[in-house]
Parts: sequence; C-alpha cells; structure tokens
Amino acid sequence: MMMDRIADMLTRIRNAQMAGIERIEMPASKILLAMAELLKEEGYVAAVKAYNHKGHRFLRLTLRYDDDGKAIIREIKRISKSGRRVYVSAQDVPRVNNGYGIALISTSQGIMTDKKARAALVGGEVLCSVF
Repeated sequence: MMMDRIADMLTRIRNAQMAGIERIEMPASKILLAMAELLKEEGYVAAVKAYNHKGHRFLRLTLRYDDDGKAIIREIKRISKSGRRVYVSAQDVPRVNNGYGIALISTSQGIMTDKKARAALVGGEVLCSVF
C-alpha cells in the first residue's frame, strides 16, 4: 500500500527521466493533479491529463526533454516528509537555486509555487523543490 503519494509521483518522474521515458501514469488525487498542473505551467512537464479507467482515477504526465535528449527537470526532491513536516512563514519561503528552480508549497489558498506564495504573502508546507 502506497503511503506517500507525493513521494511516489516524484520518484516516478525521476525514474522515467533517467530511463528516457516520455509518458508516465499514476493513481490520481487532487493534490497530485494540482502539483502536475503547476509543473506544466512552469514548463517542466509538457502535458497533464486526468482520466478514469474502470472506476479509478489516473494521471498521465508527458515529460519534457531538451534537443539533446536530456531531461528538463535536473533535480526533483521531496522536502516535507511524513516523518518531518516542513512549514515556512511568508517571509521564509525558500528560493530554489537562486530563483532558477521552484518550490511547491501547500498554502491555505491552495498549492502554489514559491514565487506566487511570496507575492500573495502566504506561507505553508513546503512539498518539494524542482530544478
């Protein structure tokens, strides 16, 4: 039984990019769909599709690669884990690689990137960082 769906999604992305796979599928949830949409908005993922199959919801991500076949996502890392939650205030929202990467933060206004959280002056739980 899968306990941490976010860590599972990040691991699937990491493994698929090391193997050069274009599309991955995983069980869907609202939080995973929101995270995938943000990754698409920021240009790390080419396409996101949620669909139902035999009564179960799934999420399909199409990953992006550059012209040389290298993955666009260089590093994707889970920050807040089930054993150690990481919360930040609006003033302490982290910058990933001096602003070249993003951090996904679960706030009271929904899941957003570190830049949007800083602009909205909200803090929350730091889910992951992407570079």
